Amino acid sequence: MAGRISRHSATGYMPLPSDDIESDSNASNLDTFAITRSPHPEEVADHPLAAPDSTKKDVTVGSIVDAERALPTYDNKYTGSSVADEEISDHDLRTLRHVADRLPAAAWLVAIVELCERFTYYGITGPFMNYMQNAPGGLRPGAIGLGQSKASALNYFFQFWAYVTPILGAVIADQYWGKYKTISVFAGIYVVGLLIIFATSLPVAIDHGASLGGLITAMIVIGFGTGGIKSNVSPLIAEQYTNTKRYIKELKSGERVIVDPAVTIQSLFMIFYLCINIGSLSAIATTELELHVGFWAAYLLPFAFFFIGIVALIIGKPFYVKKPPRGSIVPTAFRILWIAATHRKMVAAKPSYRSEHGLSAVPWADHFVDEVSRALIACQVFVVFPIYWLVYGQMVNNFVSQAGEMNTHGIPNDIMQNINPIAIIIFIPICDSFVYPYLRRIGIPFKPITRIFFGFLFGTIAMAYAAIVQHLIYTSGPCYEYPLACDASSGGQIPNDVHVAIQTPAYFFIAMSEIFASITGLEYAYTKAPTSMKSFVMSMYLLMNAFGSALGIAISPTAKDPDMVWTYTSLAIVTFFCGCFFFLIFRRFNKDEDVLNSLDNEGLDELIEHDAQGTLNITA
Repeated sequence: MAGRISRHSATGYMPLPSDDIESDSNASNLDTFAITRSPHPEEVADHPLAAPDSTKKDVTVGSIVDAERALPTYDNKYTGSSVADEEISDHDLRTLRHVADRLPAAAWLVAIVELCERFTYYGITGPFMNYMQNAPGGLRPGAIGLGQSKASALNYFFQFWAYVTPILGAVIADQYWGKYKTISVFAGIYVVGLLIIFATSLPVAIDHGASLGGLITAMIVIGFGTGGIKSNVSPLIAEQYTNTKRYIKELKSGERVIVDPAVTIQSLFMIFYLCINIGSLSAIATTELELHVGFWAAYLLPFAFFFIGIVALIIGKPFYVKKPPRGSIVPTAFRILWIAATHRKMVAAKPSYRSEHGLSAVPWADHFVDEVSRALIACQVFVVFPIYWLVYGQMVNNFVSQAGEMNTHGIPNDIMQNINPIAIIIFIPICDSFVYPYLRRIGIPFKPITRIFFGFLFGTIAMAYAAIVQHLIYTSGPCYEYPLACDASSGGQIPNDVHVAIQTPAYFFIAMSEIFASITGLEYAYTKAPTSMKSFVMSMYLLMNAFGSALGIAISPTAKDPDMVWTYTSLAIVTFFCGCFFFLIFRRFNKDEDVLNSLDNEGLDELIEHDAQGTLNITA
């Protein structure tokens, strides 16, 4: 055990790609690395609205029961001693490197569940555009023949529905079932939807006109199922990491570093997103099956693969940290916001304030008002995300149609979208292991608001590039501004003479925008939400995707030739201005990032009060 910190835990920890913590050569990847701590307020309170009291009772997290905080201790290979969060000096906070802790093995099991669910989701949606847009027997595979505009609108409807339903999943998890049971039940609903789309994509069903009705029914059922999973799986994986306090550690090299939970959560969501994109590569297989076998085979593969995730969910049950539902938190939170709005200040909802000013009593603690305030700050940041998701949505509908107008040289036109997850899989480890640590080392923390702003910039570049590609299509024969629609195309069999590979940079730019904007949004939704509202706040973040899809439905009539150059150009301009607006309005949160991540910080009350008043003034 020489050369390692001794800490107590019942769960194994595995290293993150960015993990800078060294262990000895004999250490297993499943060696235990969980800091011993006192129970958190949310774990010990009899009611979620009660004031925190860490001395109330012992609580089991995993299988460990701790009543008081015990600092980690070095064994004899170390010369220093561990320093807890409250004992770290300002000088150390500024000068020492902040590194990630290790991740519990249970978190990796949750990641497998998410990978399988995303494999299924992207496996079935990969062929969607061709399935809806094209009729059987054309240049590209097809089944229904709706055309580009109607197919885009229906595709956006599915995305809208899939990102509205997480609100229901969040409410059920937070108030009634808990995250694990909610994920399990909605996974069963998901299976029913998969069975429907497989059955109605069989050639006999397509020939008898059942494909459209079956598709819409499957969209509703699958969207309902994925909603219960999406709002809960990312909070569940984050909850497997239970340390919330920074501490100083001395490496074998003699360097002193700060093991920072915030950096760990950032790395955790990078890994989570990496799993999402590994799963999304399923579209490579399903689009090939669609072209060479049939849509039924394309939908059978994800249907079968989904059961691997169900098995992982069952196997991991004894090992997961499963926090129980907290009661009717969301209605209470909205009541607090109503009181704050009517009094135009957040402090008016605090029992201490109301008692002092002779107002009616309320059944919650001051601390819960602070938690709701912090959640409100997170929800402000999400306001501009619908524009971002509108841009992202182009990748799975109009980009597919654009590729269909180009010379694909024998590959499926809808396989090009897989460049996006491949780029993400390559660049997430680069950012997590090299770019972000290097920026921290030279004193550039690259805080969340800045990362999201860069995500918008990359989205802008993607749309500008897509406009250039569309212009090249329109200036090439044989059909120029009306691809596949002129007599020279031999009945839609000859595309315009532009190589489809020219699309590649557009997918790359979208991938980079996801790394900076989408992953950071997940991280922000989790870290800024109180424990009792994490699923709900996450569902608010996902709801922005639904709003983006609604905008997509609204502009879908413009998704037709010869207007696509202006569609992409307009999106580029709007995204750029939204990104600039976002940064100007919210960049102050970068300065207060550490304060926002700790409800125990003395400066939080003042910050929340100032910001909440501003928010209420905007929305009043």
